[in-house]
Amino acid sequence: MSFKETAPLSPQACAPITAPMSKSLKRVRALLEAADITAQVLEMPGETRTAADAAREAGCALDQIAKSIIFRGETTDTCFLFITAGGHQVDPAKATRLAGEPLGRSDAAFVRAKTGYAIGGVAPIGHKEPGPAFFDPRLLIFDQVFAAAGTPRHIFCISPRTLLTLSGAKEAAFVSI
Repeated sequence: MSFKETAPLSPQACAPITAPMSKSLKRVRALLEAADITAQVLEMPGETRTAADAAREAGCALDQIAKSIIFRGETTDTCFLFITAGGHQVDPAKATRLAGEPLGRSDAAFVRAKTGYAIGGVAPIGHKEPGPAFFDPRLLIFDQVFAAAGTPRHIFCISPRTLLTLSGAKEAAFVSI
């Protein structure tokens, strides 16, 4: 797959948001508006549960998808967020070093309780219980990236620098090579 940057989808290419908005989608939109950030929130015709699904729906490179990967701190039960390019995988050893404690997998109940989002729609912003967050520098090569907007069918388009700031994440090396 090519990793070249593509132009954003036009609003006409996506379905208008006509159904009642979920609390999760409302929270993402409200955060973007409160931060005075111009970011298109798009309802996609198909699901965006995976990075590959989201890239296909958005018509962008896989690495333009900002994935939200959640790990559970095994000592503190803290929610750790790793925002990574769609084609990258989080390296557990590197992530553990950044977290400063052993990390474990997070199940659906943990993710929902800590972030307020369901797996498949976890936004990188607006978590109920924000924890430490780390950001994959690969995302910064693009003018824009797409991230989950709180549901498995909604994404938003944003500059990666703005997403880095808004998420409160720190740039870090945590991916497998």
